[in-house]
Amino acid sequence: MTTARAATPRPGSARPGTATARAARTCGRETGITRSLLGYGVIAGPVYVGVSLAEALTRDGFDLTRHAWSLLANGDLGWVHIAVFVLTGAMTVAFAVGLRRAHGRGWAPRLLAVYGLSLLAAGVFRADPAGGFPRGVPAGQASWHGVAHLVSGGVGFACLVAACFVLARRFARSGRAAWAWSSRAIGVLFAAGFLAVASGAGAVWANLAFTGAVVLGWAWISALAVHAYRNA
Repeated sequence: MTTARAATPRPGSARPGTATARAARTCGRETGITRSLLGYGVIAGPVYVGVSLAEALTRDGFDLTRHAWSLLANGDLGWVHIAVFVLTGAMTVAFAVGLRRAHGRGWAPRLLAVYGLSLLAAGVFRADPAGGFPRGVPAGQASWHGVAHLVSGGVGFACLVAACFVLARRFARSGRAAWAWSSRAIGVLFAAGFLAVASGAGAVWANLAFTGAVVLGWAWISALAVHAYRNA
């Protein structure tokens, strides 16, 4: 008479219900959450740039060469850009949380989280009309919400630039030279674009430089999110 032998689990396998299997399920669930959070960083930039560009090309009186995108929060359709600020700000904060989960504590996730919060604040505190937009609305004295918008934007942009250099140093230490140099370049270009619009007194070149810097900043965040997602 033959006796049935209990199946011997192969090395590395885990039976359902064992501590190893539970740990594997927990690890898989945690990784899934982290990747979901990082995924928001991938799509935040395309959403902001895509919707803002569509608004800029269709809103009456808006001129890409003279007006900053934040002015789109004014007028009858201003709620669209306000929603974009709030949505992409929340996405950026979620991405920062995912980056912290994936790579541990550090200044980069904190700085990116502040940048996301600054976008939320930019949606709450609407920019003042300027440069003839909205059409027929003259520029007046700076309002409290206009000043708050400028302050939140300045803080957020400074944090984004700082995050570029913090991550550049981290990439350099890990031997990722291309990432290190590109992060430094984005940080320099974004800072230059912000300084240009702050001191350009409405000049076309200054506004275009700032708009280009905003697009580059979002492109860097999306690329960073893809990189972090693949290595989560």
